[in-house]
Amino acid sequence: MDILIRELTAGDGDRWMDIDGSFIVDSTLVLSLTGQRIGYTVKEVPTYKKSYDDEPFAEEAETDDSDYIGNPDQIVYLAFADNQVAGQMMLKRNWNKYAYIEDIKVDPRYRGCGIGRKLIERAKRWAVEGGMPGIMLETQSSNVRACKFYESCGFVIGGFDSYVYKGINKQSDEIAIYWYLMFE
Repeated sequence: MDILIRELTAGDGDRWMDIDGSFIVDSTLVLSLTGQRIGYTVKEVPTYKKSYDDEPFAEEAETDDSDYIGNPDQIVYLAFADNQVAGQMMLKRNWNKYAYIEDIKVDPRYRGCGIGRKLIERAKRWAVEGGMPGIMLETQSSNVRACKFYESCGFVIGGFDSYVYKGINKQSDEIAIYWYLMFE
C-alpha cells in the first residue's frame, strides 16, 4: 500500500472532513498517581461504538480551510492510501509553545497500516522545524487503542481532567487525558 502524507491545499475541498473518526470502546483506562508519575491499568467494559462526529456541536462548527493553508502556526496534513483520503491531522502552535494536535483521525478501513504513525512523524518534523519543545494532545480514557498508540509513539501522560466530557454528558465517567511527547 502506498501511503502519502501532504499538506492540505485549497484544491482539496471538504472531502478530508468526512473521515470516519469513530472507535470501538471495549475498555477504559483507570489512572493512578505515584509521586509525579501518572500510570494506568486497563479495565474491560461492555463494547460499544463511539463517535464525537455525531455530537450536535460537530455539525455547527465551521472550519475555514484557508486558516490552515500557508499559516506557519497551524496546518492540516492529509494521509492518502493508494490515492484515497485515509486520514488527517490538524496541528497548531499552542499558547504554551507546544505543537498541539487538535485532531487526528485514520479511517477504520486503514487502521493498522501505519498511517497514524506516519502522521505523528510528520507532526514531529513540523514541531521541530517550528522550534517547539514537543507535542501535546488530548484523548479520552475510553479510547484505549488511541492511548496505547500514543504511548507506543513515545508520548507520556502529563495530566488529566475528569470534568471535560461532563459538558457533553453530565453522567459521563470519561476522563480527558493529556499526552506529551518531549523533544530532547
